[in-house]
Amino acid sequence: MNKVINVFIVGFGGFLGAIFRYLGGGIIQSISKNYEFPYGTLIVNLLGCFLIGLLGGYSDNMDMFSSKTRLFLFIGILGGFTTFSTFGYETIILLRDRAIVGALINISMHFILGLLFVYLGYSLSMR
Repeated sequence: MNKVINVFIVGFGGFLGAIFRYLGGGIIQSISKNYEFPYGTLIVNLLGCFLIGLLGGYSDNMDMFSSKTRLFLFIGILGGFTTFSTFGYETIILLRDRAIVGALINISMHFILGLLFVYLGYSLSMR
């Protein structure tokens, strides 16, 4: 029964995370007024990386989340919020459209800045 409850905890968190991703990414993309580059996805991924670093750091060092809360936050909400599958698709579309430089910038920014934001979030949690 406990595994069934865990599945529902993750599922509800994922539901919320996906809604946050959809709304947040859409708002960011419309603010950027550049519909040729996926800024909404980039910012959502960076925010997700930062939050998982920050909350993961707090969790690791202060033991502040129960196992069920970790399931809800990390696998559920942040798993539904971060959008690397969308990132992959948008990169393929950039390549398909022969926007090679845009695709390479997209890949580089997600990778380098994503790791940086996880590090920043984790470092901030140590203070």
